Parts: sequence; structure tokens; C-alpha cells
Amino acid sequence: MTTRQGRPPTLEEVAVRAGVGRGTVSRVINGSPRVSERARTAVLKAIDDLGYVPNRAARTLVTRQSDTVALVVSQSGERLFAEPFYAGIVRGISATLAAADLQLLLMLASSSAELARMENYLTAQHVAGAMLLSLHRSDRLPQRLEAAGVPCVLGGQLIDIEPGTLSQVDVDNNGGARSAVQHLIGTGRRRIATITGALDMLSGLERLRGYQAVLEEADLPADLVATGDYSYASALDGMRQLLETEPELDAVFAASDPMAMAAIRVLRDRGRRVPDDVAVVGFDDSDLALHAEPPLTTVHQPIELMGSEMARLLVDRVHGEREKIEVLLDTHLVVRASA
Repeated sequence: MTTRQGRPPTLEEVAVRAGVGRGTVSRVINGSPRVSERARTAVLKAIDDLGYVPNRAARTLVTRQSDTVALVVSQSGERLFAEPFYAGIVRGISATLAAADLQLLLMLASSSAELARMENYLTAQHVAGAMLLSLHRSDRLPQRLEAAGVPCVLGGQLIDIEPGTLSQVDVDNNGGARSAVQHLIGTGRRRIATITGALDMLSGLERLRGYQAVLEEADLPADLVATGDYSYASALDGMRQLLETEPELDAVFAASDPMAMAAIRVLRDRGRRVPDDVAVVGFDDSDLALHAEPPLTTVHQPIELMGSEMARLLVDRVHGEREKIEVLLDTHLVVRASA
């Protein structure tokens, strides 16, 4: 709605219509508790009658508070848009932020130089807080943001970080890997290989440790290990390497669904039937798993819930919560035709 002069209504016009001062209108818009219920009701009615829309940019300049939070993904755009994991995280985050009336800014960094530029931007009061995803061992962005007074939440955990230092949300990577390998042993597989995730990320390390622990408990060899980085391309190379090392392997646990899909492709190219000759298990339970041929047995991780929990913790931090909360989400195995 506009005024009779054809322009949007102003803050001053809202104040006149509500019968209060300009400062009272500002306090209502910014959610201040220092307003009587009578004045608040009058201001809200005036805003509704006039169709007034607060200028978010101006409010930010006055209050020094942004209504934008960042999601920093330490990954290339190619990987971000190709792998279902990231889409699920963004969906979960977006739904929670929308309910909190906060805007999402997506930032990608695939090098230390890009992370440094982001640090400068994030610490210059452009955002109210940040969520950080896919960080590697050497990344120190979360500590620097916290030191600069920018609340942040991690998706996943950093290696060698003291518990309680940062707010973070992760899944039970070790337990998920254990359930995958236990299933393979239970179906009679004995030469079980793995293609790991990135080993400078705690998720990759924990999935490898879960694989190794179950095989050691069963007194089976845990030596068929190819290093990947969660990507389809890395698993193509890893699966070829494993077949050269042990042509008679009978199962593969891949640390992500895209890597499991790559493993199936290589096995077929080499004339191996899945699951008759080689069983394959992934990790994600993404849409890829349903459309695989055969449908993929995989570890379910609640990706959208992970994003939602990241956003929930950050909203709490933005609103003044000081305690660092660590959330660990359960995983479970979904059995389909590939294993």
C-alpha cells in the first residue's frame, strides 16, 4: 500500500497514526520489550493499516544488527550442486531460518585464500552469525569468528577441538559405519574393502575407524582401504585401486552414496555383479540410493534435520545463548538390493 502521494508510508506517518513517538515505533519494529502493550498494539495496527514495510537496510545501520546469517561451505560450487548431501542441509537450514525471520547467505570457499576473504567479510558486522560446513583439519575460521564476537555453529566436528569449545551438529559416523560392516559380515562377506571420506575431516576418520573396529572384532582383515574425499571421481580411482590390490574382494563399504555409485560403475565395467559377486553399501541414504541399479543399501543420516539443528542452535546464539551445545544425531542402516 502507498500513501495518497503515491509513495510508501514512512515511519513518521506510522507514529502519527498510532499516536506515539517515532522512537516508540522503532522499538516495536526492533522487538524491544521497553514498550507498553497498549502502544505496541497501536503501532502494529497502524503498520497494518498503512501497509508499512520496515527498511531492513536502514534498521541494520541503526541497530548494528543484521538479519542475515551465513552458511559457509568449504567446498567448490561443482561439488555443492552435484552432491545431494548439501541440498538436504540447505533445505533444513532454510526452513528453520524462515520461521525465525532470518535471511540466508550462501558462501563457498575452496581455498585458504577464499576462506581468508570470507573471514574479513564475516567479521565486519555484515551477518548476525555463521554456520560452517565441510571444514578440514587446518581450517581455523570458527575460532576466529568466535574471537571476533560472531556466533557460529559447525556442521560436523573439527579434528583436535576441545569438547564444549564450539556449538556443533554431527551424526554418529562411527556407529553408522559399524552397522554397515556388521551387515556385510552377517551376509557372509569376508574380504570387505572401504573407500574412505576425506581423512582430514572427523567424519571421514570416524567412518574409517568404525569399519576397522568391526573387522578387528570379527578377526577379519581390515587392510583393503582406498582413500577418497566423498566425491564420485575419487571413488572411481579408489575402486580400481582396490580391485588391483585384491581381485577377490566380495564387499565394499563406501563412505558416501556418490562414492558407492562410482564403485558400482567400476565393478560393472570389470564384469562383477552387484550384489552376487560384490556387495556395496553407501552412507547418506540420499535420493541417489533409491535410483541406483540395484537400489543401494546405505546408512541413513538425517541430513535435513542436521541443517535444521544447525540453524536452531545459531538462532539461539544470535539471541544471546552463550552455552556451546553439541548435538549428535543417530544413524541407521537401510537395507536394499545392493548388499
